[in-house]
Amino acid sequence: QVQLVESGGGLVQAGGSLRLSCAASGRYAMGWFRQAPGKEREFVAAINWAGTRTEYADSLKGRFTISREKARNTMYLQMNSLQPDDTAIYYCAAKAAWGIVTTATEYNYWGQGTQVTVSS
Repeated sequence: QVQLVESGGGLVQAGGSLRLSCAASGRYAMGWFRQAPGKEREFVAAINWAGTRTEYADSLKGRFTISREKARNTMYLQMNSLQPDDTAIYYCAAKAAWGIVTTATEYNYWGQGTQVTVSS
């Protein structure tokens, strides 16, 4: 069993930036998902265990960057040029796998979520 601990959410003005963190020890493929009020959970970004491959939702490419620091067992999501449509609860997810995982149903472990609110 792995515990995922997210941090870094908050309130930011449109055009601002936030960096989310998710701490997890072990060899896991990891990803970020988000869920806005009244909407389904959607894929944001994913990274393989080695940190050598990444995938992004098409609509977020260029603004969001996923990375991981294995020495600290931590994954990050750098979010730039934030817009009100980015307002959501952001979830960290992990799966004991070497490759990259982009589908929510494939993940075994989930964090509690961190709220990101972007004001206009």
